[in-house]
Amino acid sequence: MNGSSLYLLLADAVLLVHVSVALFVVGGLGCIIVGNRRAWQWVNSLWFRLVHLAAIGVIALQAWLGAVCPLTSLEMWLRTRSGSSVYTGSFVSYWLQKTLYYDAPHWVFILAYSLFTLAVAATWWYYPPRTR
Repeated sequence: MNGSSLYLLLADAVLLVHVSVALFVVGGLGCIIVGNRRAWQWVNSLWFRLVHLAAIGVIALQAWLGAVCPLTSLEMWLRTRSGSSVYTGSFVSYWLQKTLYYDAPHWVFILAYSLFTLAVAATWWYYPPRTR
């Protein structure tokens, strides 16, 4: 395997991690709501809830600060090193545009992340995590 193939493989691995984080954040909220209605105990684990809240909190903070996600930056750097083309903008905006042909100003993503963060925070009140 040559150097450019290794960089491309690593970029794809970072993309896979990034997709996993996005699925965890979005799917986690769904699991908390559905899981509480179906009496799934694990969805109220304090560690699960803390990690989930921290993940969306970091994402919302990055959006408010206008910062690019470090996973996006790392993936772009690896793709550049491999000689591949890179996409512009944030991970979420790129893939939303790619899959849904949807383009929106940055403030729309700030609003969406902020509202999603509030929804996650509301689950702490409505479905409190177990402390033991």
